[in-house]
Amino acid sequence: MKRPLVALAASAIAFGCVGGDPGPADAPPKPAPSLGDARAPDFELRSLEGTSVRLGDHFGKNVVLIDFWATYCQPCLLALPHLDELYRKYKGRGFVVLAVAIDEAALGSRVRVEAAKLRLSFPVLLDPETEVVARYNPRSSAPYSVLVGRDGRILSRREGYTVSERDALEAEVLAALDR
Repeated sequence: MKRPLVALAASAIAFGCVGGDPGPADAPPKPAPSLGDARAPDFELRSLEGTSVRLGDHFGKNVVLIDFWATYCQPCLLALPHLDELYRKYKGRGFVVLAVAIDEAALGSRVRVEAAKLRLSFPVLLDPETEVVARYNPRSSAPYSVLVGRDGRILSRREGYTVSERDALEAEVLAALDR
């Protein structure tokens, strides 16, 4: 009887986690923005350092990877160092990572601890009202990433993370940077 539970837990660790409050049962989640939308929906959130970070400030300049993650999500904690590696490697070419923590607002200190432990060099953002999470990631799955081109269009979305996806993600980033 324990084997199916172990297999289920292992698949959650290998691929992704679902969390957060999905909202009232009778209210279907809003659809996430579509690939190629005229513009990714703009947002402004506070970073762990207290600065205001606005997605729209990057339109016309940078390729942005918005990464939704949580401190309780093992695949997220595996993905973040890889994202930091990509960020450090390509930031000089206009690549930005915005990591949006989907933890409950009360866990802000835990988000800070995990980000420091991982030595993340990109902005870690808090979404206490869960407005950005609800708009981009209605299921509140993690990790969940959205790649936004310099023109502000959504180029791709990824749900979950496995180590084998490292090269594919880097190829997507490079293709976006070369556009």
